[in-house]
Formats: sequence, structure tokens, C-alpha cells
Amino acid sequence: MPGDRSRTATAPGDPPSGALRRSLTLRDLIVYGLLFIAPMAPVGIYGALDARSHGVVPLVYVVATVAMSFTAYSYSRMIHTVPQAGSVYAYARAGLGDGAGFVTGWMMMLDYLLIPAVAYLFSGIAMAQLVPEVDQWIWTAIAVVVTTALNLSGVRRAAVVGFLVLAMEILVLAVFVAAALVVLVQDGPERDWLSPLTGDRTFSLTALLSAVSVAVLSFLGFDAIANFAEEAVGGKGRGASTVARAVVWCLFITGFLFVVQTYLAALLSVDSSRHLADHPAEQGSAFYDATKAAVGGWLQTTVAASKALGAAFAALAGQAAASRLLYAMARDRRLPHALGNVSARTGVPGRALLVSAVLTMCAAVWAARAPDGLDRLVSIVDIGALFAFGMLHLSVVGYYGLGRRGGGAQEAAGTAGPRAGVLGNWVLPLVGLAIIIAVIVTANREAHWVGLGWLAAALVALAVLRRRDRAGTHAD
Repeated sequence: MPGDRSRTATAPGDPPSGALRRSLTLRDLIVYGLLFIAPMAPVGIYGALDARSHGVVPLVYVVATVAMSFTAYSYSRMIHTVPQAGSVYAYARAGLGDGAGFVTGWMMMLDYLLIPAVAYLFSGIAMAQLVPEVDQWIWTAIAVVVTTALNLSGVRRAAVVGFLVLAMEILVLAVFVAAALVVLVQDGPERDWLSPLTGDRTFSLTALLSAVSVAVLSFLGFDAIANFAEEAVGGKGRGASTVARAVVWCLFITGFLFVVQTYLAALLSVDSSRHLADHPAEQGSAFYDATKAAVGGWLQTTVAASKALGAAFAALAGQAAASRLLYAMARDRRLPHALGNVSARTGVPGRALLVSAVLTMCAAVWAARAPDGLDRLVSIVDIGALFAFGMLHLSVVGYYGLGRRGGGAQEAAGTAGPRAGVLGNWVLPLVGLAIIIAVIVTANREAHWVGLGWLAAALVALAVLRRRDRAGTHAD
């Protein structure tokens, strides 16, 4: 295929010109994943999940963690096989073919460019509450500029700063947990101790699964660290193992944190899940309201400030992942080749970073200035990620189940990948695919239309690329 080249990643100390640098440790990768997800991600949707699930939000996150473990499994399989930047784009090329890989990468751009935009917007909204004299779109733009500068300075420096921010977020979460436990020991819970697992009204499996379809979206971002496969320390094989372990660790660490904080929030909640269902306007602030009523306004403000800073650095991790996707597709000449440049000084794909930053800023600032910008942005942001998850599972089936091994990207990767029988090659990825399809079906109608429109654009772009490739072949 024109422009298809062997991968450039090598061991430290001998990086070829234009290669990404192997400098990220397991801790760094986990930090990126946790930053992108955010340790207190359920705070904003706790009330909606409580109302929808009949009060079993912790159980919702237990089930959601199990559901997403199928996706983590498929990532682990393909990371070993194709340890390259671009994650599912590269996996789909290996397991399903070049056309499927391009369409997957195109759909992933919808996710990787818009999820950071939402995070930047959350940061701007929070800062505007603290400093109302400055419009929220200005704070949003400032957050983009600061985090872009950090990403451009090098992946190690960004990882170090990200670690400090993550430590602050975890500290705030620890303060919340400690304060909640003190209140519960002194005053007792507002709801029964077992109600977060059994419900504060009639238990409904349908209600539980309906809430799970929303809760899985809290985990979006743990997968982004697969894009750093060419920057993990060690050779191709050891680096791939490091990334695969980081993906699994991120999923289960965040799952544990989500269950703990929502269990405590449920016990502190004065309002029942029925009340929240009858008063949807109160759902967005339900977590904060429970914290303020039980502990005090100081903790509510602390949590809100942590969310403001954490959102900006979640966007930092998302922006870095987006740039690696653009870089990988440009390196394969699926996007303008100039985006495949790596800075000799910092070892990051600077041009891809700047392009992703500009596009993300446009989306974030537009949403900050539009009256319904946040609602519209959030409604479409997840389709790209869910499509990519579905293609990930199909890639496992294609590569292992249908035997599309050997040649091209796989040979360049230099790894055989773990092997498994029918269970690992067919059953687990197909169960994961079914879960993703169920989540997509529950998305709103606007998200479906945007996804279909973006998919149509991908198919048109693929047709243009194939015509160009054929013309180049004939010219040769």
C-alpha cells in the first residue's frame, strides 16, 4: 500500500529520526488513563444514575466495570499483536483490513477531538463559578492553551505535571471518603446500609441495565493509553505488555473508586431516587447537595475546585491521545503526511498536537458561547468511542478467530500476541461487541444522526483515498 512503512519505534538510546521516544513507565501510563477518566467522574451524573437505577448506583458501577472488562480484554490481545500508536485504528487494519482501519480511525477522531472539548468546557464552567467576572469561554480557551503548551513540552514533563494533578484529585477524594465515614459513624446513614446494592425502592433489573448503559461512558478514556504503545519503555514486546497492564489497571482502579464514592454518596443522600426521578432539574447537583448537607459547604467547594482543575488535565491526556491517532494515520498517508512529523527536540508529534488543539478549542469555545452548547456536545461525544470499541472486538475476531495473522503491520510490530481458543477468539469479543451495541442503541437520536453523518464522510474519504492509491500504483 502506498505510504505503508515499517514502524519506527525502537528501544531507548537508538531512536530513528522522526520516531516517538520510549520514555513512559507503567506509572506514567496509568496516570494518563486515570487523568483522562478522572477519579471522581461519577460526580456529575450520580443523580441521573440514582434516579434511573432506583438507587443502586454502586451496583451499576460494579456491573459497568465487568462489562468494560470485555473491552479491556480485547485491548490487551491487540496491544500485544500491534503495539503501535493509533490503537484501534492500527488494530482494525491488522484484523479487518486497511479500509476498516481507516473508517475506524476516522470515527475515533469524533471521540478524541470532542471528549477533550467537553472536559475543557467543564473546566471553564467551574472557573466561571469561582471568578464570574471572566466569561466561561475565556477560561475554556486558557485551559486549552496551558495544557497544549504542556503537551508540546514533551510527554515526560506532561506526565509529571499530570501525576501531581492526579495526586490532588485522589487526595480530595480521600478527604471526601474520610469526612463521609465520620458523618456516617456519628449520625448514621440517610438510607439503609444495603440500599445502594438493593435499591431504595423496588429493585428492577431493567432499571439497573438502563443505568449501566450510561455508566459505562464514565470509563471512556482508559483506552486512550493504548495510543502510547510506541512510547512505553522497553522494546516492542515489553512495552506492549506494559501498556496492556496499564489498560487493565486503569479500568479496575477507577471501577473501585467509582463504587466507593457512589456508595457513600448514596448513604448521605437525603433525597430518594424517586424524588430525583420526579425532579430531574436536581439530578446534576445531587452529589454536591448530599455532600453539602451532610458534611458542609467547604467540602462541596473543595470537590468543585478539584473537578475544575481535573477536567482541564483530563483534556490534556485526551489531547495527547488524539495527536497520536492523527500522527499514526498521517504516517500511513491516510491523513496529510505533514501530521506525521515528530519534533526532534521534544519527541512529540507537534503538528498533530497543534491541529487537535485548534479543532478542540473551536468546539469547546463554540459550546461555551452557545446556550445549549454543552447539551449538544455531550450528546454526540461518545459515538466515536463506542464505534471504535465495537471495531476493536471485531478486530480480535478477525485477527485471531478468522486467522488474519502475519504480514504488514503485524510483522513490523514483531510480536505474535497471546493466543487463545474459541473462548478468547470468539466468545469474549462477541460478548463485548453485544454490550457496545446495546449502549449505542440507548444513545439519543441526535447522536445516531451525527454518527451516521460522520460515518458517511468516512466512506467518502476512503473512496477518495483508494482512487488516489490506484492512481499512484498505475503511475509507478
